[in-house]
Amino acid sequence: MRLRALLENDSLGLRLLGGEDELDRTVRGVMTTDLRDPSRYLSGGELVLTGLAWRHAPEDSEPFVQILASAGVAGLAAGEAELGRVPEDMVAACARHRLPLFSVTESVAFATITEHVVRQVSTERAGDLAAVVERHRRLMSSGPAGGGPDVVLDLLGSDLDLAAWVLSPTGRQVARPTEGPGLPQETATRLAGAHMAAVRAGRRSPHRTTDGGAAYSLFPVHRGTGDPRRTVLSDWLLAVAADTGDWPAERLDLLHGVTQLIAVERDRRDASRTVRRRLAQEVLELVQTGAPPSEIAARLRVAAPVLLPGQGASPHWQVIVARVDWDEPDPARALDGGAIAQTLLEELLIDPRAVGPDGSDRVAVAHVDDEAVALVPLPGENAQEEAEAGRGGTQGEPARATGLTGAHGGEGLHADSLLAAVGEPLGQALADDGRLTLGVSAAVHSAEGLRGALEEARHARRVAAARPGAVRAAGHEELASHVLLLPFVPDDVRRAFTARLLDPLREYDRKHRAELVPTLEAFLSSDGSWTRCASRLHLHVNTLRYRVSRIEQLTGRDLSRLEDKLDFFLALRMS
Repeated sequence: MRLRALLENDSLGLRLLGGEDELDRTVRGVMTTDLRDPSRYLSGGELVLTGLAWRHAPEDSEPFVQILASAGVAGLAAGEAELGRVPEDMVAACARHRLPLFSVTESVAFATITEHVVRQVSTERAGDLAAVVERHRRLMSSGPAGGGPDVVLDLLGSDLDLAAWVLSPTGRQVARPTEGPGLPQETATRLAGAHMAAVRAGRRSPHRTTDGGAAYSLFPVHRGTGDPRRTVLSDWLLAVAADTGDWPAERLDLLHGVTQLIAVERDRRDASRTVRRRLAQEVLELVQTGAPPSEIAARLRVAAPVLLPGQGASPHWQVIVARVDWDEPDPARALDGGAIAQTLLEELLIDPRAVGPDGSDRVAVAHVDDEAVALVPLPGENAQEEAEAGRGGTQGEPARATGLTGAHGGEGLHADSLLAAVGEPLGQALADDGRLTLGVSAAVHSAEGLRGALEEARHARRVAAARPGAVRAAGHEELASHVLLLPFVPDDVRRAFTARLLDPLREYDRKHRAELVPTLEAFLSSDGSWTRCASRLHLHVNTLRYRVSRIEQLTGRDLSRLEDKLDFFLALRMS
């Protein structure tokens, strides 16, 4: 129970003398004492009752209050029977140590207060256990009472007086209670960043922090174990508006149990993305293999109803490419950055305005080698008009979190908005050994434009990778004109250009099985980083240096020069 609840019961005869700002402290028990030093009998969280028999002079108050404050008691209640009133030196000492102080009227026995506190604390502990059983039943039920994290959060509020929210790594509010105080988006973003920083630092949960003077405890919603770098960029967290530092083990276990229930819901939502992932993979394979536009368009017609149900007109599309790189000197321990980026993109690109049991996942993300490629549909004019009128989403919630504007024809996602929304929290997760780079294409209106959009997004990501910082993003508007023209270069020009640069390497690979062409592609994709490229190819750095030297000898080019890197890049993209 909380201290303020004591003032709501007039039969207890309590009057607050100081410490109004501390009334949200939790009372875990009660103790009556008239000892000068009762510290050996205190464990923290008690409401201490005293008749002041130990006080013989004003200077006695300071050491007594200091002992109580050091022991972490919840509050002090002093009886008026001995002195007629609580002396001012006692009030002043409690104020100095921020210890809530109550007076107890002479007509109320300490036994009455003790019985009330013990009954309330015991009832709440029993209620905690009962709530766990009920929470399991209601969350897992298929009827109207079930339905996911929102049910759990409402129960935490109604049963345990706890305000809580489920947040994504970027601070998107995945679930929130239907009643009670809201969580400002800026606060949610900072809490997500603090949580990921604590995970990367290896601190035990719950992670306790403050924001705007309020205390929060952050519980990870784990979906696996092992290297935290695999999931820190995609795991949800449970943020509770309370300081759990003095909570008993039983109450902490309750919250950990809640995170396990939320993890079940997360697994359900992840499973629902299987169809969207498969659609993205199929479309991407058609685009990369140069399939006829009519075949790509047919596949897009299948994807559109899944990603934008209820839309009559064919949507426009954008392509987003992301990659996560971790510094790892041991190639055997290298992480699959593409798979990590795939899950992360699925979180980043959810439009926060839309509503529905899905969390409004309207994005298809494929995993290709060490990159994640997202196919993002942009609704047509009718959907945009509804959104602007407040009918297409939650009114009053602009798409600030991801930069999704839902606009038609050339609008959509913007790299700078995306970076502004995710840079701060994800930067704390990446710490000093990770990087996230993102590339954003322009919107395209047909299947014929997807190949160019994919090239745009990939090259934009490389532009972002050339910039310093843990999280970087670049958009199509920053690209040179040659990238826009790549998909439309005549076939005979392509063949002539690529033959001059790549045929010597292909011939050498055919004779010696040296894998120079894959090495060249990996080196350029790693932005010229020897460490990342060697890790990706599972090679020693000296072996990689030998291969690059052989490439330079066979072609007469220098891979330390930007012009030669660009020529190789173009040749590989046009081959």
